[in-house]
This record gives sequence, structure tokens and C-alpha cells, in this order.
Amino acid sequence: MKSKVTIADVAKAAGVSNSAVSYALNGKDGVSEKTRSKVLAVADHLGWKPNSAAKALSDASTRTVGLVLTYATSVLSVESYTTELIAGLTSEFEKEGYSLLVRASSNREYELSVLREWIATGAVDAVLLMNIELGDPRIELFKAHPDMPVLLLCDEKLSEGLPSLSDNERSAAHLIVDYCHETGHRRIARVAGPEEMGHTFIRDNAFREEVMELDMRYTCLHSDYSPQAGARCTERLLALPDRPTAIVYDNDVMAVAAIRTAAALGIRVPDDLAVISWDDSFMCEMSTPSVTALNRDVVARGRRAARMLIELAEQHAVRPVIEDDNDLIFRESSAANVAMAA
Repeated sequence: MKSKVTIADVAKAAGVSNSAVSYALNGKDGVSEKTRSKVLAVADHLGWKPNSAAKALSDASTRTVGLVLTYATSVLSVESYTTELIAGLTSEFEKEGYSLLVRASSNREYELSVLREWIATGAVDAVLLMNIELGDPRIELFKAHPDMPVLLLCDEKLSEGLPSLSDNERSAAHLIVDYCHETGHRRIARVAGPEEMGHTFIRDNAFREEVMELDMRYTCLHSDYSPQAGARCTERLLALPDRPTAIVYDNDVMAVAAIRTAAALGIRVPDDLAVISWDDSFMCEMSTPSVTALNRDVVARGRRAARMLIELAEQHAVRPVIEDDNDLIFRESSAANVAMAA
């Protein structure tokens, strides 16, 4: 017979999650008083006793930062931004004896369950959140548990007072639109990321703001960041009666896929169409033609995020940081001589 009752046993008997049991047994917020009373009663009935070694570990620093990657496989397998970010994070953590705990998730609900577990058990000293959505439930979770340090990679306006690190998305959008205008483009388009993403919302507004100011025509389609979606959106845009003469893609893999799609349609890059990527990577350099891209040092961003997370884990306050060092790396995909009839 089983000699020791575990949290999983209590959770099964009480009909709640493991993290709910952890909240209840450790006296933490996150469960209702009704649920807490039920869990405590079930634990007492089953004869559950706290593991003193585990309790000591949960009260100690783990020197670990948690990150849940919630991506579709089609995107995560080819997307360079996350790889470069992790490279920066781990290089800085190594200097200070910290580790990065990465969990993969296919949906937001599962990610929330992992985060609740980390909060309840103290498995990590701090958490990094990416891809913040409009009305993101993760923000409310961490606001309800201020004892767990967290850093959000998003605009300060979306973080609701939680520590944040962000690009100046508005400035970058204006830079790209201005470049297109200066090189003679009057009909441009953008293949953006998912509409629910906070950074997509900010970019959408900034693009519209600048093209209206410059009296340009602008079309925007949203995608899931995958190369397949990039190719489909490119086909739709290039089928328009007055097709755009320049298309901006919100990541590198969509921009590279667009060049092949355009070639299959008999449209030459850059002679007939300029292609610009919001993210730079080795793919932009190796593509034929090479892709003009926004120069964002993602590895350096990872290092800065790591330093902020260590400060938070060690109970120091950090101020929101906005990185505003955007510039364009000019490559073959946006050379002049594009056919730009008004």
C-alpha cells in the first residue's frame, strides 16, 4: 500500500487542481475560502503531512527564472526571435549562477496552469512573460500574486503597472513607413501578427497614423507569423487590382517566404516589389535577394531582460525600460527602381 499521501492524492480526492491544493495548504491567495476549507478537510481526512525537506526548498531561493513558450509548432520551429532572446537570457544568467526553466505550451490555458503551479510551489524565483495580449489574463494572475516577481516584454501601457521591457514600436513603425515614402512608394501593405497581441495593436495604430499623415494607401492583413501564413497573405495582396509596391512583414520567416511566393507569381523583388522585415536574422542575410530589416539586437535584449529579472528575484525594484535604438539595415530586397505608379 502507498505509505505517503501526496498533493496529487489530495487534489484528486477534492476534485481540484494540484496548484489549487498548493495554494490552500500553503495559505496563499488564489483559491476561494470555500475551496481552501474543502482542501484542508480532505487533506486532514487522508492524513496528509507536509514534507519538511520540500517545504525548506520552497522557502529558499531557487536561482531559477521561468519562461513558458506558448507557440504553434509551425512558428516555434522556425522563429528566430525566441532563440536569440533565450541566447541572451542564458548568457547573462550563467554569469550570476541563475538557470532558465523553459516550458512549452500549445495554448494559453495550459500556460496559466503552469504559471499557477510555479506561484503556488515557489519553483522559480521570477517569471518572464512574452507575447502579451490585450486583456491578458496572465497580468491579473500576477497582480493577484505580487510575491512572485515578473517581467513583461511589452509596452508599459499594456503592463498595468507590472515591470516591463519594450521596444518603441510606434517609433519603429514610423521609421519603416517614412523609408517607404522616401523611396517613392505610395501603396504599401503589411502582413502583421495576430490581432490579439498587444504589440500588433500598437504597430497597427502607428502604421495607420503615419500613412494617413503622408497620404499613402495602406492595406494590412493579420497572420499567425508562420511562413505558410506569410505566403498566403502575400498571394492575396499581390492579387489586388492596385497591388502594393512594398510589403512589410512582422517577422523574418514571413518576409523570406514572401520572396519565393512573389517569384512564383512572376513578380520580381526588388524590381516590382520591395520586401521589408520587422525582425532581422541570419535568414534575412542569407535570402536571395537579402532582406532589408529593422535592426533589433534581440540577444542584447535578452541580456537586459536577464539583468532586470535577477534584480526582481533578489527583491529589488526595477523601472520600466523602453529601448529606442531602431534603425534599418538596407539590403537587396528594397533597392530603388521599383515600379511605383501612383
